[in-house]
Amino acid sequence: MPERPSARAAIALVTDAFSELPSPARRARPDGPLAWDGYDASRARAAERTGEDESVVCGTARVEGTPAVLIAFEFGYLGGSLGERTGDRLESAYIHAREHRLPVVALIATGGSRMQEGMVALSQLQRVARQSALTREAGLPQLAVVRDPTTGGGWATLGAGADVILALPGAQVGFAGSRVRPADADPAAYTAEAQVAAGAADAVVRPEELRGTLGRWLSLLTAPSGEPAPPPRPLGATDLPASGWAAVRRARSPRRPRARSYLDAYFTHRVAISGDRCGGTDDGMLCGFGDHGGRTVAYAAQTGTATRPAGYRTATRLIRLADRLGIPVLTLVDTPGAANDAEAERQGVGAAIADLFGAVAVARTPITTLVIGEGGSGGALALAAPGNTWATPDSYFSVIAPELAAAILKRPRREVESTTAQLRVRPQDLAELGLTRADDRSSPEADDPHP
Repeated sequence: MPERPSARAAIALVTDAFSELPSPARRARPDGPLAWDGYDASRARAAERTGEDESVVCGTARVEGTPAVLIAFEFGYLGGSLGERTGDRLESAYIHAREHRLPVVALIATGGSRMQEGMVALSQLQRVARQSALTREAGLPQLAVVRDPTTGGGWATLGAGADVILALPGAQVGFAGSRVRPADADPAAYTAEAQVAAGAADAVVRPEELRGTLGRWLSLLTAPSGEPAPPPRPLGATDLPASGWAAVRRARSPRRPRARSYLDAYFTHRVAISGDRCGGTDDGMLCGFGDHGGRTVAYAAQTGTATRPAGYRTATRLIRLADRLGIPVLTLVDTPGAANDAEAERQGVGAAIADLFGAVAVARTPITTLVIGEGGSGGALALAAPGNTWATPDSYFSVIAPELAAAILKRPRREVESTTAQLRVRPQDLAELGLTRADDRSSPEADDPHP
């Protein structure tokens, strides 16, 4: 197995400058809290081998110009394990981050808790979890880079508990380390790539791209703005549809602009989050943060497919993170409705939609919505901002798909078009009903997609 990069090498990979924080003092006890025979000798050998006196190095740094508190694990020091002194350093680093209003970046490589300190070592996870929670409550972002390996409590606290999780290619990542898994466990399930596929991490990033990627994330997440995001300009039709059925046909047209076109036009650059942290992803929901006119805007955008439970959960995760960081949100509505297959029910689609409704309802950060295509029932409405929703001329919004409305009302198929007219689904109908804002392109609120 090739030698793993040291903590200092990992720091040098991503930082412009680094200044180590002083280590908290603790009275030495022979062979540690359990008086484990030979523990002091093991620590001395680890120190001689690595040049470090603990498994973690903490300090302040600049990443592509953005200041941050940096935590880097030294796997060569007793497997990067967490002990009592590790907990001291981590706690001190988090406190420094809150006192100086700095984001936290953790470069993790650990096998978990330290055997030679027993339950004292395990209890450090509670300390770390508390410090992470306090930092979250303070409105500061936390980013993790999971290196090889990241297992046990280090993954379950610093790693999986971060707001954004990036992973190095091929890294071993999982709660169960290689020596404690079932003998028949598939090793491919415990990789960075598998964690991204399962929605537990956001992206795999190559080492040579890591500094730039982290820099973009930090610059975006540390730029709060209380101003609402202006809605994007329509990219498709500019004239209003003559009938309800014409509106539906426009919205369903394969030639209509979709979410990616709107995001490309709206943002100078953007970074994506992925996954619901519950084992799922949905390619039909695009979420992340981008630069618009020099300020950060978060986005959650449907792509025209039936939205899966994981998509709703990812959007909820995005809105709650943006709300905590004081970043405005743009949502793009475009779905025929929520996925309604049996698997979606087993995955809790109703609860996922309810959670998104709740996140939008209580968000303190401003949310702006643009309906860019189909607005199908509650599966679309959950993403819409009450009082600040706009609609393009090639969109519609309906209590349910017109065909299904006719079926529920026991009307023949030939009455679908007349039923659509009665439902008043056109963008101009929605504005007249007070459900969307009038889209006057001469208004200063109407946005230029090329600032």
